[in-house]
Amino acid sequence: MQLEIRPDPAEVGRARRWARSRLAGSGIGADEPLAETLILLVSELVTNAVVHTGCPAVLRLSLPGAAQDAATVRLEVADRSGRAPVPRCVDGDATGGRGLALVDGLADRWGWCSEGGGKRIWCELDRDADSQSAAAAYGSGSSAYEGLAYEAV
Repeated sequence: MQLEIRPDPAEVGRARRWARSRLAGSGIGADEPLAETLILLVSELVTNAVVHTGCPAVLRLSLPGAAQDAATVRLEVADRSGRAPVPRCVDGDATGGRGLALVDGLADRWGWCSEGGGKRIWCELDRDADSQSAAAAYGSGSSAYEGLAYEAV
């Protein structure tokens, strides 16, 4: 399933609402930590696409069927900018610039690849007991990207 995103900051809220509506029937409860993490990741990746590219984008979401207890949720945002994500250092008072650092800390896996004249940024969340307990404990560990922020342009 996918959603076309216009280069407008109001699209971020629309993308979150769309992703929440797709959770129904997937077997992932709206109040599960996985659902909350997924919505945060949608927000971060769509914000990066809208703010840093000025181009339309496509949000894709792959959810497990309702009968699956352990599965992978995949989120992708494809845009028309061929510029790679660039690490940025931000100070503690900055109000932005931490989007992909959050993705790195919350997703089980993430990456990006060139696609035609643009790129695709993706992340995956595993739906199993070990991942959910690890997500609940997030904040007690450190990331390899601690102190760096990434700008997807």
